[in-house]
Amino acid sequence: MSKKIENPAAEAAERVRESAQQIWLAGLGAFAKAQQEGGKVFESLVQDGVNLQRKTQTVAQERMAQATERITEMAGGLSAKAGQQWGRLEGIFEDRVARALSGLSVPTAAELQALTQRIQALEAQVQALQASGKTVPASRKSASRTTAARKTPPRKVAAGAAKPKTARRGASGG
Repeated sequence: MSKKIENPAAEAAERVRESAQQIWLAGLGAFAKAQQEGGKVFESLVQDGVNLQRKTQTVAQERMAQATERITEMAGGLSAKAGQQWGRLEGIFEDRVARALSGLSVPTAAELQALTQRIQALEAQVQALQASGKTVPASRKSASRTTAARKTPPRKVAAGAAKPKTARRGASGG
């Protein structure tokens, strides 16, 4: 029961209709297949995304470790330089303080240590003399006092104040 169509325009229209029908059916088949395999494709895409994320995180962590290492090295170098500068500054400060104290005739730690040792030696000698029963003569003690008295400079008296005192002594006769 096939009909023969003898009109070429009708024949062309029939072919177009059949072609459109086939395209429509192919689209529906693709849609149905996509629905069936869509979950699998989605899961595959998710897995690919996870793999890519792991790779990028690994690369990022490696680069971060390298950057951290470089920064640590730079900080160590800067810290060493700062320590050297601080050491120089400390040395300059100590030198200036030592010069200022020397200008004020303040004894140094070494001088104080030497004096301490000398005092200890003298105390040991004094104890040895006391233990042996000998005493230090009084003339030596007074000589050391007069030596100490000579070392202190005499006080200066104003010129106007000295004259009336001499005049009074001369007036009293004595």
